[in-house]
Amino acid sequence: MDFLLEDKTVLVSGSYRGTGFTIAQQFAHLGAKVIIHAHTSDQLADVDLKPFAGAVIGDLGTAEGIEAVIEQYKRDYSTLDVLVNNYGIAMGGNLDSLSYEDWHTLYDHNLVSVAQLSQHLLPLLKASSQGRIINLGTIGSTRPNARMPHYYAAKGALANFTVSLAKTLKGTGITVNLVSPGLIRTAEVEARFTETARKRGWGETFEEAESKLTEAYFDNPMERFATREDVAAAVIFLASAQAGFINAQNIRVDGGALDIV
Repeated sequence: MDFLLEDKTVLVSGSYRGTGFTIAQQFAHLGAKVIIHAHTSDQLADVDLKPFAGAVIGDLGTAEGIEAVIEQYKRDYSTLDVLVNNYGIAMGGNLDSLSYEDWHTLYDHNLVSVAQLSQHLLPLLKASSQGRIINLGTIGSTRPNARMPHYYAAKGALANFTVSLAKTLKGTGITVNLVSPGLIRTAEVEARFTETARKRGWGETFEEAESKLTEAYFDNPMERFATREDVAAAVIFLASAQAGFINAQNIRVDGGALDIV
């Protein structure tokens, strides 16, 4: 299947590492011109930039950083077909321990940054024949936990914003969708849950313990955690020409998760 992404210009926020980097790689493999994003130049020091068309730098948790990214992009690139708002952060905490600043920090990083990038890059997207905005959320946006209420509230607001933006862009041909993964097997997640498995006597490696870890922390019929490639595949499809009538949707990449702890 030809996704018709060759020579399309793609910006992926938070893409110097982790899931965002995998998403950027997958677009590049399909011939897209990918611009990756980092918060500081130091974060790009060990990144192989050869597969990519360029990079923009700025802290998306601040107004100044968002403005810097937007200005760099408009200065250095004249087109944009796909905006992948991958960047976001999680932060631990329960309701009784969260400060005023904690709430604002999570909303700034997970919602305001998405809204600002989308707003200010819209003129370029509107000029595209295959305009796409794809936001990265979490299955907790609709099934939140008691812990981290500020994180799930911000991601829930992102789900709401996704639909609102899709309606705002009526008649432009631009689709706006949300990809909501469950637990993703990143290096950090693997290390944390491997330590949990060892303490509980479930095995010495993540592979040995994955089925028990899944049952305890991410119960789903596939009996495993999501991979970064699983998430990237959903993003790629939503960006493709074939997904042109999929709009304002929340696509869960969770293996059919039964519960969230």
